[in-house]
Amino acid sequence: MTDFSKRLGLLLLVLSFQIKSYASDGNAILGTWMHEDKQSKILIYKVGKQYFGKVVWLKNPLPNGKPALDSQNENPSLRSKTIMGLVLMANLVFDETENHWVNGTVYDPRSGKNYACKLTLKDKDTLAMRGYIGKPMFGKTILFVSCD
Repeated sequence: MTDFSKRLGLLLLVLSFQIKSYASDGNAILGTWMHEDKQSKILIYKVGKQYFGKVVWLKNPLPNGKPALDSQNENPSLRSKTIMGLVLMANLVFDETENHWVNGTVYDPRSGKNYACKLTLKDKDTLAMRGYIGKPMFGKTILFVSCD
C-alpha cells in the first residue's frame, strides 16, 4: 500500500467519524429551527424519549389583523386553533443505529394533512425533515436551519 493510499484511507476514516458525530447525540436537534421558506420557526423539544416540534414564530402571525388559524385542518373542530404554538412534529424517537429520528408524524397546516416523518441532521446547523406516506422514498424533504 502506498503512502498516499494510507493517508487517503486515514482521511476518509476521520471524515466518516465527523459526519456520524452530528447525529450521534439524540439531543442534537433540540432548539429552534427556521423553515427553509423563512416563514416560520419551530422549537424541537423532548418529552421522555420522544421528540416534538411546535411553531414558535411566524413571519406573518396576524394575517388580516387576526391570528393565523389552522383553517385547512381535516377536522372542522380544530380549524379555530391558532398556528402559533401548534405541535407539528410528534412522537419521533432517535435511532442510534441509523442516526435518524424516526417513527414520528408531521402535520402540514397548509394542506391540513398528517404524514409519517423522519429527521436527519445533515450538519450541526441543517436539519432535513422527510414527510411521506408509506415509504420515505415517496415523500418530500424540507430543510431547517438552526437559529441557536
